[in-house]
Amino acid sequence: MALRLNIAEKSLLVNSEAIFSHPLAAFYSSLSSRNPNSSSPPNPDFSAQSVEKDDFDGSESGYNRFRQMGSEESRVLNYFASPDSGDCKNDQRIPNFDEFDENEESGDSEEGDDDDDGDNEFMVLNSLNRNHEQREDLRRIERDEDEFRHPLVKEICRLIELRSVWNPKLEGELRHLLRGLKPRQVCAVLRSQVDEQVALKFFYWADRQWRYRHDPIVYYAMLEVLGKTKLCQGAKRVLRLMAQRGIERQPEAFGFVMVSYSRAGKLRNAMRVLTMMQKAGVEPDLSICNTANHVLVMGNRLEKALRFLERMQLVGITPNVVTYNCLIKGYCDMHRVEDAMELIANMPLKGCSPDKVSYYTVIGFLCKECRVKEVRELVEKMVKDSNLLPDQVTYNTLIHMLSKHGHADEALEFLKEAEERGFRADKVVYSAVVHSLCLEGRIDKAKEIVNEMFSKGCDPDVVTYTAVVNRFCQVGKVDQAKKMLQQMNKHGFRPNTVSYTALLNGLCRSGNSLEAREMMNMSEEEWWTPNAITYSVVMHGLRREGKLSEACDVVREMIKKTFFPTPVEINLLLQSLCREGKTDKAKKFMGECLNEGCAVNVVNFTNVIHGFCQKDDLEAALSLLDDMYLSTKHPDAVTYNTVIDALGKKGRIEEATELIMKMLRRGLVPTPVTYRTVIHRYCQMGKVENLLMLLEKMLSRQECRTAYNQVIEKLCSFGYLEEAYKLLGKVLRTASRIDANTCHLLMKGNLSQGIPLPAYKVACRMFNRNLIPDLKLCEKVRKRLMLEGKSAEADKLMLRFVECGHISY
Repeated sequence: MALRLNIAEKSLLVNSEAIFSHPLAAFYSSLSSRNPNSSSPPNPDFSAQSVEKDDFDGSESGYNRFRQMGSEESRVLNYFASPDSGDCKNDQRIPNFDEFDENEESGDSEEGDDDDDGDNEFMVLNSLNRNHEQREDLRRIERDEDEFRHPLVKEICRLIELRSVWNPKLEGELRHLLRGLKPRQVCAVLRSQVDEQVALKFFYWADRQWRYRHDPIVYYAMLEVLGKTKLCQGAKRVLRLMAQRGIERQPEAFGFVMVSYSRAGKLRNAMRVLTMMQKAGVEPDLSICNTANHVLVMGNRLEKALRFLERMQLVGITPNVVTYNCLIKGYCDMHRVEDAMELIANMPLKGCSPDKVSYYTVIGFLCKECRVKEVRELVEKMVKDSNLLPDQVTYNTLIHMLSKHGHADEALEFLKEAEERGFRADKVVYSAVVHSLCLEGRIDKAKEIVNEMFSKGCDPDVVTYTAVVNRFCQVGKVDQAKKMLQQMNKHGFRPNTVSYTALLNGLCRSGNSLEAREMMNMSEEEWWTPNAITYSVVMHGLRREGKLSEACDVVREMIKKTFFPTPVEINLLLQSLCREGKTDKAKKFMGECLNEGCAVNVVNFTNVIHGFCQKDDLEAALSLLDDMYLSTKHPDAVTYNTVIDALGKKGRIEEATELIMKMLRRGLVPTPVTYRTVIHRYCQMGKVENLLMLLEKMLSRQECRTAYNQVIEKLCSFGYLEEAYKLLGKVLRTASRIDANTCHLLMKGNLSQGIPLPAYKVACRMFNRNLIPDLKLCEKVRKRLMLEGKSAEADKLMLRFVECGHISY
């Protein structure tokens, strides 16, 4: 259950998360002092020639790739182009945002990482001027929330969302609005897109428009967006475009590309960005070094990150607390907490004192590992060694970490200690403890904490109550859950959809699905709205109780509210209907779901077909099999196996054969179940010749090494011993243990019918193929041969064992 954090907690935890998950957080706002209307002349150091060839492009010029007609870049640039634009005069089609589904990852092939990957990139630091000055006043792009709420930004985002119905009028409106946007508003549009690929396409489209040119901060905003994704190819192209347009590229621009490669799992390419930056004449600074450290740590290359740290210091780049915190997290990820503690202890000696995030990282690891005693010791060490006094945020962090990992009692101890020191816990902290107690099954204690909150002037909220309600329902105390909901209303907290869904789930599990259904019908009067999970809970409750008609009604109502059931949910309901013999209703219900646009799949059809087969209504099953093709739901091998088995059971072997041939013509590969079904039905009817012809066609499509073994065994079980003996040659070609077992079954079949001579012949053929028959079985054959006066054959059988050295003469 998601727990909300107060402003102080959010500030600390977000900063902590940024340090570890994205060390370029400092870069995201790096150009604030840049004049948005400036148009500085191109810097020759950042020309297109500086990146004509890099480590990612092989021998092909980056510039030529960009200009090449038909290339991916050209397609993207033309993607938003208007029908009347200069480059699209002969292309009068309407651009569609979703026309191209470009694979951004196709351009870079990641070679296998070895122990030396990234070492060449480390040399970038060695080539750095040791007397360079570290930049501290980076230009920053400040996020302005007002820009996101600007009417022009909202309208452009609305037009972009209409890309599925794009037309020249909408594009004209978008082009007109674009000219009125300020650079920071263009950045807001890019950051507002849920799909980063759409943001990239809009970026290229805007770049193509007449009388418009991207401000430098827009390039950085686009890189910021791509740096949070795996679209490393797109980030690299934007970086190359900056060089072609003469836009100054600071280290943080390369950092965004590096992080994007890291997110895509391409560690080697991420580290090669340093070489790419060196070729562009951009000197590394502390921020890009922190990014490289982060990439190495996230790629489980901690030792290389430590070596990189040494080289940073050799060239005069002094690490800061962010650098060390990244390494501390790397140690914890590798379960080397002692090394992390040692690094914290040595940080003051290196001129960098640890901060609270340094300690919180180790504390989080200790909580996860259930080393609660050491958490207390580390808090005391934080005060003693680093003079970092625990504050409100410290206690909130500790309580949340302990509660998250199931240490409710220890969390309560820190909560009590915080209150004794004058810190007042809020409802978010209490909710974390209550949730942890509920997960441990200590509902009474959780309820006690809720009552205690009132006495301390900290009223619980919906999240707190819902945690207790959910746990009451899980243990079957639905009445107690209802009382908690009443208490919520009494204290002015209206239960939400999550609260009611938890209660409905408890009612359904206790066998009161009709009551849950009635409560859901009263949702409008109670001022809450059921969601897809609510409908699913009630539907499954009714289904489990056998109230299938009511369950189908719930699904129909669910579909009307545009909450579509999953194929699994549909399948469970279809199975229940077929199990009760209501196959016609199952077919009708499936048809309704299909017509309403639900994701009905081949498994749903197969279950209904199986239902018809169980009712011996094969005509309906065959009809539904044909309907599958009309519904573009092509049957699979399981569907065919179901009908083939039903036809064979009814003796309609010719129709089953025709269906198998149809299955093969449609390219479906026979499964082991197909072979078992076909062999069983054909052998049952004694149609061996037809079976062998069919098996040859099936085996040409999919090899089944045990097919003839199964045939012989089935023929033996049905008493067709002569036919089985004729097929023995097909089995003895491989002479495996499975073949020996098949021969033994044939010998036993002959013995059971009192004819030992064929069993003797089978044994002899086994000896000829270097297969040793079972000695005890052969002794039985010898005795039966002796009784029938065939002493020569009996002696010869035993002599074969003597010749093989299995028995002595």
